[in-house]
Amino acid sequence: MASEVTALAKAYDLTLWMAERVVRFPKAHHYTIGERMVTTLLDVQELLIEAHYSKEKRELLRRVNLLLERLRLLVRLAKDLHCLSLSQYEFAARGINETGRLVGGWLRQQDRDK
Repeated sequence: MASEVTALAKAYDLTLWMAERVVRFPKAHHYTIGERMVTTLLDVQELLIEAHYSKEKRELLRRVNLLLERLRLLVRLAKDLHCLSLSQYEFAARGINETGRLVGGWLRQQDRDK
């Protein structure tokens, strides 16, 4: 249960942080990369909430992991296009990795409870 709540909170914090950054992206990248990053994070949030209330959590959590991989690529691209500074990139990468670890722990818990 702790992994669930912590993963939800971490994903929320990362979504809020990213939404605040995307507003400042150059117009050429705001509606492509920026919006896709925020949309991906919102999708992560929705799947985590769904997993929290679902009996079949495994597939939902695997989908979250896939979305986090996509997000890693988008964040790296945003950094390479100079939409994010190096320190912002590092912060986002740490948040994504931490969320991924929490989701992985949640998945392992599901395997143990099986």
